[in-house]
Amino acid sequence: MGRVVLKRIENKINRQVTFAKRRNGLLKKAYELSVLCDAEVALIVFSNRGKLYEFCSSPSMTKTLEKYQKCSYSTLDNSRSISETQILCDKQNSYQEYLKLKARVEVLQRSQRNLLGEDLGPLDSKELDQLEHQLEASLKQIRSTKVQAMLDQLHDLHNREKLLVDANKSLRRKLEELSTQVPQGLAWDNIGGPSIPPYNRLTAAQSEAFFHPLGANCSSQIGYSNDVVSDEMNAAVHSQNVNGYFPGWML
Repeated sequence: MGRVVLKRIENKINRQVTFAKRRNGLLKKAYELSVLCDAEVALIVFSNRGKLYEFCSSPSMTKTLEKYQKCSYSTLDNSRSISETQILCDKQNSYQEYLKLKARVEVLQRSQRNLLGEDLGPLDSKELDQLEHQLEASLKQIRSTKVQAMLDQLHDLHNREKLLVDANKSLRRKLEELSTQVPQGLAWDNIGGPSIPPYNRLTAAQSEAFFHPLGANCSSQIGYSNDVVSDEMNAAVHSQNVNGYFPGWML
């Protein structure tokens, strides 16, 4: 047999009959519970028309309701008071922590001023000695760090120097290899370049290649005598001695 689904009875007569039966059964069960278990039971039922049906195992329903109200609201008040007390304790703890942090900040600020040489009047000799030792330890640490930084920088410079020396050796070795591959007809000077003939030799060679002495009868071919040619050459030499250059040639 399946479970009966509980729902509102639509038929008014059936609903009233069912209410009367279930109400009487509920009152009977409440009475049996109070007698069998010696429990204080209070039952209040209102019909759909607002009619009151009640049962109370104690002599007074009012005392039972007061007892219920006291137990119910006292628990609520206790929980509320506990939460308020917890919040108040948290606030007090936060304020105490704030005061501690504030005092710590003031101590640190005063210590910083003392390290900078300020507000030294209130300090006694012992505190001044402690401050002096602290400053000496700080200076020692700073100098040690500075020396270590300089040593590291020097080590880096030595490494760079070694790399440059190796690169220079490699370039010199390549230069020597290239010098061995140059033809033997070219001579190399000290700096690695081919030697160039002096300017005077080259000029003399070019002069001998492009200029030839005139024949004995050249003057007769161009209509000048030897005396005239000699006079002109003497004048040109004199002009070169005076001005420092030959006409048409820059020295």
